[in-house]
Formats: sequence, structure tokens, C-alpha cells
Amino acid sequence: MPDILHRIGVKDATPQQVYDALTTVDGLAAWWTKDTKEADGVLQFRFPPVGGFDMEVLETRPGEHVRWRVAEGPEEWIGTTIDFRLRQDGDYTIVLFEHQGWKEPVEFMNHCSTKWASYLLSLKSLVETGRGAPAPDDVQISNWH
Repeated sequence: MPDILHRIGVKDATPQQVYDALTTVDGLAAWWTKDTKEADGVLQFRFPPVGGFDMEVLETRPGEHVRWRVAEGPEEWIGTTIDFRLRQDGDYTIVLFEHQGWKEPVEFMNHCSTKWASYLLSLKSLVETGRGAPAPDDVQISNWH
């Protein structure tokens, strides 16, 4: 199965600072989508007008790892997993990102890879400067948003 893989370095940040942006509603809303909620242990991300995703939190290890499973969203995403692995490397926290379990490399996967890259740069900006670019203020790359 194909996966989406990315790596970014967040300068002058601890893994715990990045972890906090990945595990709190306020943190997630500041880099991914402003329309972020949590209900009964499920993270709900909405991207008007195109839709959204519900993520079950499978694992959290403070300052090290976050793992979600997509419970609701586009058909291609259902059952896939999203991992953020964190480690310190000098002045940087390295984020190794994986969106795993795609059934096949459809065109939508190409789109999602580009969008994930833009959102990971939003995460980097949030932790480094205090300001991210979450939806709807994110970079628009196509009519799929």
C-alpha cells in the first residue's frame, strides 16, 4: 500500500512544544483547520465547503509520537492512519509524518500529499512564530481546496 511521507524540522522548539500543537484542540485549530472539535475521544476536523474528517486517537506518547485512525471522511481516507513521530536533533525538533494505508495511489492522494506538506509548514510556522495558516486561511492549491 502507498503512503504519504514528509519530514520537517521545527527550529528552536522542543518535541513537547510540537506535541502540544498536535494534541490540543487549540493547537490543532491553529495550524490545520480552525473548525476543530473533540467529542468522546474523537477529533473532528471540518474544511468548509468540502467536508471533513473524524480521527480516533490511537496513541499518544508525550514529546514522541501521535497516531490517529481515520474513522470518517473521504472514502480513500477511511481506515488509514496518520503518524507524527518527534525527536530532537540539535536546534530542531524533527517531525516524521506518515499517512499510511492508502489502497491505491489515486490522484486525490497527490492532492493530499501537497496539502499535508502545506499544513506541516503551517505547524512549523505556528510553533516557531506563534502563527500558523489553518483552513480556511491555508494555501489553496486546486478546486479541491
